[in-house]
Amino acid sequence: MRFTDPVVRTSVEVDAALMDTIHEQILTIERQINVQVPEHDPVAVHLLRSIPGVGKILALVILYEIHDIQRFPAVGNFISYARLVKCTHESGGKRKTGPNNKIGNVHLKWAFSEAACLFLRRNERGKLYHQRLVSRYDKAKALSIIAQKLGRTVYTMLKRRTPYDARRFFETLT
Repeated sequence: MRFTDPVVRTSVEVDAALMDTIHEQILTIERQINVQVPEHDPVAVHLLRSIPGVGKILALVILYEIHDIQRFPAVGNFISYARLVKCTHESGGKRKTGPNNKIGNVHLKWAFSEAACLFLRRNERGKLYHQRLVSRYDKAKALSIIAQKLGRTVYTMLKRRTPYDARRFFETLT
């Protein structure tokens, strides 16, 4: 290790051991989930897993939080339900964002935010897209834009029953 101070080295070793233990517990929970959770729609799980970075657990979270994609008549309804857009209020001809930004499904918001981070992990084209967004906005806003784009993509994929298509994802860049 690079730490010469024995107290710091011990602290780092303890932290690493804790992370290893927690990682093993997470893997145990994921195995239990895979055994106990029935796949009501294995095709939809397969479609969601075609998105770079989306694994089985994240796909199941998204799928179970959506319930049935057919209940959303348009993509705007879906991304609003998933908390991927800000709520606006209009009164007296003035529009503003307001206190109702907590409307929607918090679990889908988390899932798409997580998916956006994982999407960028080993996706060179995604990283370039993210860098372009960061140059226009800040990092947080750039990730939010990618999360929203993934939400729109998931809606389209599940509605049309088609897998992730990188060409379509990147053809209409914001």
